[in-house]
Parts: sequence; C-alpha cells; structure tokens
Amino acid sequence: MSKAKATSIDIAHLAGVSQATVSRALRGSPLVSQETRERIRAAAEQLNYKVDKNASNLRLQHSGTLALLLFEDPTTDGSNINPFFLSMLGSITRACAQLGYDLLVSFQQFSNDWHADYADSKKADGIILLGYGDYLAYRARLEKLVEIGTRFVRWGAVQPDQPGVSVGCDNFSGGQAVARHFIEQGCRRIAFLGDASSHYPEFFERYRGYAQALQQAGLEVDEALQVDAESTQLCGHTAMSELIAREVAFDAVFAASDLIAIGAMSALAEHGYKVPVDVPVAGFDDIPMARFASPPLTTVLQDTRSAGEVLVQNLLMMIRGEPAQSVMLPVKLMVRQSSVRPS
Repeated sequence: MSKAKATSIDIAHLAGVSQATVSRALRGSPLVSQETRERIRAAAEQLNYKVDKNASNLRLQHSGTLALLLFEDPTTDGSNINPFFLSMLGSITRACAQLGYDLLVSFQQFSNDWHADYADSKKADGIILLGYGDYLAYRARLEKLVEIGTRFVRWGAVQPDQPGVSVGCDNFSGGQAVARHFIEQGCRRIAFLGDASSHYPEFFERYRGYAQALQQAGLEVDEALQVDAESTQLCGHTAMSELIAREVAFDAVFAASDLIAIGAMSALAEHGYKVPVDVPVAGFDDIPMARFASPPLTTVLQDTRSAGEVLVQNLLMMIRGEPAQSVMLPVKLMVRQSSVRPS
C-alpha cells in the first residue's frame, strides 16, 4: 500500500503547534514568529508535504494574487510606462514574492469598468494603482472603487479628503529643497516647469514648496516663470521653449519631473544656453536616466524600494481586514552637475 499523504495535522503534531498555526505559517502570515515558521517548514519538508495552493485559496476565498494596474503614459520608447514606475515595479514584485503572492500586471483601461476584471471576478485579492493623469478626472473612478468595496492602494499625493489609501512622497519638502539649493547659489529668478494646479496634486505640492522657499527668502513668486507641463520629455521641451519665447528673465529652472527637466535641457541647448553655466537645472524623481543625462541631473530621490514594500504591506493589511493608513515617505535632494555653476 502507498504511504498516506501528509496533512497539516501531521505537521502540527511533529512541530508541536496547532493546526491553525501551521495554516497561518504556510500562508506567510506575519502573526507567526520566524522561529515557529522555520520549525513548521522543517516539519513539512521532513514529511514531504506539498501545499495545494488552489485548494487553500478556495477555502480562504482568496486568489493569492495582487493586481498592479499601470496608467498608460506617452513615452519615446513606446512602452507607455513612466520610467519612474519601472523601478517601483521591481520592488512591488519582490515584496509580493517574499510574502507568497503572485502579481498580475496590466494597464488601467479607462474605456470600460476597468476594475471589474480584477475585483468583481476575484482574479485578484486587491489592486495597486500606479499613475493617474488628471487627478480631478480620475477621482470619480477612485470613489467608485471605494463605493463597491474594492481593496486598493495607490501611489500618489497624500491628501486629507482623498478616496482610499495612498502612499506618496513628501512633495512639498522636495520642492522646498530644490528652491533653497538654487537660492543658496545666488539664483533669484527660478522658473518652474509643471502643472501647478489641483489637476496634478503632486506637481502642485512641489510648486507650493518651491513658492514657500522663495517667499521665505524674500523673493517674488512670478507667475510668468511658471509654465504648465505634463511628465514627458516633449512637454518639457515645449514648456522650456515657451518660457524662452516669453522673454522674461530667469536664472534657474526647476522641473516638476526628471522627464520634463531632460526635455528642458534639450531646448536650452537648442537656444544656445549652457547647463549649468548659464542656467542651472533640477528635476524630481531620480529616474535611472537622470544620472546619465548630460550633464548629470540634480533631482529629488523618491525611495521606490520602500514605496513598493509599503504599497504591498498596506494592501495586504486591507485584505486581512486590518485598518490601513496613507503613508508619506521622505525625500532626498541628489545634487549633481546640472544645478551647480562652476566657481
């Protein structure tokens, strides 16, 4: 006769714990200590126990999968993924793997009820949203997700009246840091490239931080030095060209994203300006290409590794029925050649 297949009861007996503890440990629950988890894993290996993932998920009414939905951004390489999110994608994938979850990655489809395939059909236990475009147009979709009880977290500005849970960075402090960096070098007419309105709350917070730093230094916040731009190199190039065409004096450029900054530097070069000799430039995000720009781009680092981990952790808290709070992560100014005038 063949040997009977080991069960979780057998593991519990061998490991000296309850069957419930075995189930929690095999699911990767943080309620089980590392020592106990190792003891249970050793017992499972000794008994040649294999987890039936499908049966476990069926009992729990969980899919064991999270969905990551990306907003489609226009890009020069045709990927339609903002390069800032690529590094965050890696940290989210790593965090899911460490916690025993699969990750389903797709684009947000705005032509229909894009949440239905993931929340209503139980393909995923929860949703992570990266990117959103115009926030005021997007907000209604977030309110719909809250209304139908979808478990989701999103990367974006942390606001007091927002629908759902957000993880974001301290955009205000980042904007302050860039402006103060320019002011310390004697810059007095600092331009801002990026949409400074509630349609793009992250850019708006960066603008507000920049404006406060100027005011604290006794400098004017000149509306003529602000040009709207979305986060693409083309928009940065267009915005910088528009600022030059206005024929207003400026002695530094703060771009609301690295992509805008890189496009702006291209436009400056076309118009005969040297960076940073004539015009220091800084961006925001610290995407990989920032350090390889010519010259290397000063920017504000957003910790994408921590961001990915916090997004996953918060979503899993919601899945377990635990309260999850929005989180604002710190930022760090990364000074490189583009913003420092030679002495």
